[in-house]
Amino acid sequence: MNGASGRSGEDVERYGDTWVYESIVGAIPGVDLTDWQAIAIQLALFETGVLLLAWFYDVWAAVLPGTVAVAVAAAGSGVMRQFGRRMRRLDLPEPYRRLLFGSSIEVVLGILAFVALVTHLFVFDPRSADPPLLEWLFGPDPAVPVVYLTLLILWDLCYRIGTSWWAAVVALWRSWRYEFDPETARRLRRLDALNVGFGLTQLAMVPFLLDRPVLLVAVGGHIVAVTVVSAAALATLRVREPHPTAN
Repeated sequence: MNGASGRSGEDVERYGDTWVYESIVGAIPGVDLTDWQAIAIQLALFETGVLLLAWFYDVWAAVLPGTVAVAVAAAGSGVMRQFGRRMRRLDLPEPYRRLLFGSSIEVVLGILAFVALVTHLFVFDPRSADPPLLEWLFGPDPAVPVVYLTLLILWDLCYRIGTSWWAAVVALWRSWRYEFDPETARRLRRLDALNVGFGLTQLAMVPFLLDRPVLLVAVGGHIVAVTVVSAAALATLRVREPHPTAN
């Protein structure tokens, strides 16, 4: 295995070596937030928006599902920051590091998921459900600010989901392609488990989708897929045997 020499044990964050989300947060001048501060601000801003719009437009039915969506997205933010920081502390093969952070495939997957979701909400669901999901939440004539905030929160969710899926796929490729010393393998297993943990937080959205079979299958399928792929990556992770000490 060819590791990223000179960076073991360091928490290096640079362009191409971070998630896109991390790059955006890190690029804000004069702002250096801890993980908890970043999550608290995200929760406060989105949840305040949910409550204010629910009060102003009298759409209280949307508060509980909106709050759950905000909480899951915030959990995804925390996992991404922890995952990225811990991963950069390891001495890893450069191709794996570049594929995970530098390819921005997680953004592509997030966009594909978001476009599919918007198509479902505005085209498929109105033709097949009575009432459609957006009408059930916001009434027959939803206010523009409500729809705007809803789409913003849904994009946040889709991006986190795309990142989780990409991390799982690349982890499986990593386990097939490389072998690691016992300590690095132990830490990688923890990171794979962390990704599974975020997938399981998405189960909180399932109760709101029980009468929406397409969305239920999509969310449930993603959770199962991430869990299975990550479990396969964990099971197939190869540990390099230590070299015998020369006498």
